[in-house]
Amino acid sequence: MAKKQSDHNTQTDQLQDDLRHLSDTVEELVNATAKDASSEMKDLRERAEKRLKDTRSRVEARGERLYADTRDSLTNQADCCDRYVHENPWASIGIGAAAGVVVGLLLGRR
Repeated sequence: MAKKQSDHNTQTDQLQDDLRHLSDTVEELVNATAKDASSEMKDLRERAEKRLKDTRSRVEARGERLYADTRDSLTNQADCCDRYVHENPWASIGIGAAAGVVVGLLLGRR
């Protein structure tokens, strides 16, 4: 678990660095546009486009990994819940009944 957290922190730091570089490049592009230097502007635009493309792919990959991790975590929680219900059926029935009574009382107050 600590390894995953460390990996997430490293990836987050990398993403922040990428976004910072992208921001710097865009700022350079804006400054170069003001100077109206054609070849310099073309070079900066290419760098900005490359960094933007790289950053987008990293963000998409990170989002997909987060989605997969969340899905796996929820699946594990559902498996634990299923196992608990199978191992403790009467306790599960009692918990469900108590929750039903509480919901019924709350709805009855209206």
